[in-house]
Amino acid sequence: MAYPDDYPPIAEHGLIGDLQTAALVTTDGSVDWYCCPRFDSPSVFGALLDRRRGGFFRIAPDTDGEVTRRQWYFHDTAVLMTRFMTADGVGALYDFMPVRDGAATDRHEIVRVLRVVRGTMRFTVECRPRFDYGRAGHTTETTAEGVVFHGPEMDVCLHTVVDGGGALDWERDGPDVRASITLSAGQAVGTVLESGSGLQPRRIPIGEADERFDATVEFWRTWLERSTYVGRWRETVHRSAMSLKLMTYAPTGALVAAPTAGLPEQVGGERNWDYRYTWIRDASFSVHALLSLGYTEEAAAFGRWLADRVGEHDGPDGRPLRIMYRVDGSADLTEESLGHLEGYRGSRPVRIGNGAADQMQLDIVGEALDSLYLADRHAVRLDHRGWQAVRDMLSWLCENWDQVDEGIWETRGGAKDFVYGRLMSWVAFDRATRMARERALPGDVPGWTTRRDAIYDQVMTKGFDAGRQAFVQYLGGDVLDAAVLMMPRAGFVVPSDPLWHSTLEAIDRTLVSDGLVFRYDPSASPDGLTGTEGTFSLCSFWYVDALARSGRLGDARTAFEKMLTYANHLGLYSEEIGATGEQLGNFPQAFSHLALISAAVDLDHQLDHGPGRVAHASGPHRLT
Repeated sequence: MAYPDDYPPIAEHGLIGDLQTAALVTTDGSVDWYCCPRFDSPSVFGALLDRRRGGFFRIAPDTDGEVTRRQWYFHDTAVLMTRFMTADGVGALYDFMPVRDGAATDRHEIVRVLRVVRGTMRFTVECRPRFDYGRAGHTTETTAEGVVFHGPEMDVCLHTVVDGGGALDWERDGPDVRASITLSAGQAVGTVLESGSGLQPRRIPIGEADERFDATVEFWRTWLERSTYVGRWRETVHRSAMSLKLMTYAPTGALVAAPTAGLPEQVGGERNWDYRYTWIRDASFSVHALLSLGYTEEAAAFGRWLADRVGEHDGPDGRPLRIMYRVDGSADLTEESLGHLEGYRGSRPVRIGNGAADQMQLDIVGEALDSLYLADRHAVRLDHRGWQAVRDMLSWLCENWDQVDEGIWETRGGAKDFVYGRLMSWVAFDRATRMARERALPGDVPGWTTRRDAIYDQVMTKGFDAGRQAFVQYLGGDVLDAAVLMMPRAGFVVPSDPLWHSTLEAIDRTLVSDGLVFRYDPSASPDGLTGTEGTFSLCSFWYVDALARSGRLGDARTAFEKMLTYANHLGLYSEEIGATGEQLGNFPQAFSHLALISAAVDLDHQLDHGPGRVAHASGPHRLT
């Protein structure tokens, strides 16, 4: 398959994972992104960011003829299937990772089984690891059973899967290996790529590989059976739910924003960030999405993880929370650029770590409190330690809610009085007050109430621009921001309020393009970075919700179903959609999928029961 600049489109990937790390597999049969042993570990295969230096593991037909490729998930699972069709035969490649739903481990497996189902086909297998983002060399040991690549911190072992009809015969190619094999209908061959230390390659009977397949299928189907969603978009919602689960680090319950780093928001531009960490904001929103599908265990795990972070009190300037953490809860996210990598289609710099980690973002306390309140209403109760964490967050927010901050979009153009930060601070005080009163919990309810009301008055007087007739990005400004689409969902404004309707109309005119929504206009509100970006999928799904709550159900359904057409062939979304419909930014992105779930659940309910009715309110909403 010919890709531009040898790089597959971002959308031409599927995601597999084991709940501790994940890999991306192209429709061409190449694993071109894999970090091990965790999501935020250095890459072993990183061709996604440099086709020549990054490393890959490819299984593909060896033919000069035309090859048609089709990729899909084995139904109701995270097992990826890629079919290769030629004039001579049809081959099927099964890719999956047996689930590690327990303690952290350095032992992970990528199972790749190749079967020919018609005719005869010849395949080439190439394994070219590049440890530590391609910065570290390795030595290679080959045996009759397989291959071991010895890296500086760990080994990667290639076991050979056999079915009695032949096996891969590895040839050295410098520090890498390759093999070719011809298979006829009914024959199979494969590999199990295992990470760890002290590994010895062995031949694995096809029956043993099939047992791994059956166990992986059973895990995903059993997990999916817990879903309570029976709405209009069941298959789409369930794929998004599994995608969120794939981005969850099971040992701690932390959710990464995406399993990738460095994928550009504009091809050739500098907006290339590392998303392999847990943002308080993303994880909090995921509680809403997963609880709406009946997944209470995930909400409880996040509550425990959040309480641990607050209890550490290690945020900058005495803050109770940082905005993001590594999946194990540590906070070393020093940003650096990998100058030896060319970046996806020349998009430099390639960044690892994240320099926004120490930013002041006032909204995260409100998002955390909103999710905890929602979980509490679903009988996922806060214990004493959790409530103490809430009180600690509120004590800090009481003294700091009126500060400038860098905002939800983590701009690097300077701090401002962002309206969204004020909105979510209002949410924090509101939800804490409700929890204290509903469960007779101790807290400074009068003080929280006073500050909640002060924020409301400030936003209504300084956050609404009379010229625009809209709530704006920051106090006293006139720039629009899609983040204010959260106002009715949070219960801050009544969806029938004329101030809200004029805001939505202003967003329609300024930030919406054929149903897709930009976060803001960088030319009107400089964010400290060059270049532009695409429409933001999260905001497009928020727009659906805002339309529905405002009584525009027909427009909401049209916008939602139009957004569904921008998913890739597997139902996955990156962060943004470009001008020609291409996926941009890190992939797949948790924010996009959790917003899809929330929009689908609420839109279903409102289509069934009428506008203004919500399926799972985060708190009593002042709705008409």
